[in-house]
Amino acid sequence: MTSQRARDRLVAKLVEEGIRDERVLEVIRHLPRHHFIDQALHSRAYENTALPIGHGQTISQPWIVARMTEALIERGVPERVLEIGTGSGYQAAVLAGIVPTVYTVERIEELLRQARRRFRQLGIENLRSRHDDGKLGWPSDAPFDGIILTAAGDRIPVQLLDQLKPGGVLVAPVGSPSQQVLVRLSKDDKGDVIREELGAVSFVPLLGGIG
Repeated sequence: MTSQRARDRLVAKLVEEGIRDERVLEVIRHLPRHHFIDQALHSRAYENTALPIGHGQTISQPWIVARMTEALIERGVPERVLEIGTGSGYQAAVLAGIVPTVYTVERIEELLRQARRRFRQLGIENLRSRHDDGKLGWPSDAPFDGIILTAAGDRIPVQLLDQLKPGGVLVAPVGSPSQQVLVRLSKDDKGDVIREELGAVSFVPLLGGIG
């Protein structure tokens, strides 16, 4: 259930559901998603569904990971991307397969510890991680060419928008738990932000503080 054939079937499913970027599909084809979940769930690792990872969090559905990554890199691969919400580490690992440098912030220390162990086991070296309040971003290394949020709030925290470089792209779910939409915000050279809605989604809430 964790074989290359299972991964190939997942990629075929993603293509059926509209994912077109070959760079994204290639990373998902080779990245072992079962390394990012408990062994008891390995048989379900390559289903196109979200799965629990503890602490009330989930590893996102592969389709949404692919769609968010596709939306982030559609107009060019950013040099430096900040991810808010490391969780299992899977989204950050997908990004690290495409983007030169990935920064990821997680508020739950145990989840971050597990994710870091997975990054080491997989030999992922172009990724920096931090235990902190994700709503604050990573100001000491800002601005970023791209920002991606893997949890939904009523609005994008202004601190994160301030850390997006002119010409950069931010992809995030926004809305209440019962009604969320995936948005892409593009900041132009003057600092103005253009908003696009990419469809309905369902994410865990974006929380402040650290756990």
